[in-house]
Amino acid sequence: MLSSVLRPRLEATAHCDLPCGVYDPAQARIEAESVKAIQEKYQANEDPAFRARAIQIKEERADLVKHHLWVLWTDYFKPPHFEKYPQLHELFNKATKAAGGGEGGAKSSMDPKSGQQVLDHIAEISDIFWETKKG
Repeated sequence: MLSSVLRPRLEATAHCDLPCGVYDPAQARIEAESVKAIQEKYQANEDPAFRARAIQIKEERADLVKHHLWVLWTDYFKPPHFEKYPQLHELFNKATKAAGGGEGGAKSSMDPKSGQQVLDHIAEISDIFWETKKG
């Protein structure tokens, strides 16, 4: 009798931790657009205080780019995606390194070309992402 009272009346199942609609490469793209815009503003301004603040904000935004890419890479994309798109692991690796603080990475560079490189990688990831959403 007690077990029938305590037993759940409704059983729910799901195929992912949250509805899949929460994933979108646009989050990484928006942050990468901010990185590039800050790099451009930095180049156009000689004020040391402005430049110091620009560097700080750009570094924060570059970290957010990496965060959003990692969420897609680790939470959204599954083995069947990587089988169908074998370049996906390398593309994410390149994108996160391009956003990072390593040599030539947007986090450590004030050159808008590095910001554009991140945007180019994200565009490739986005194309694949939306292909996977069709199926």
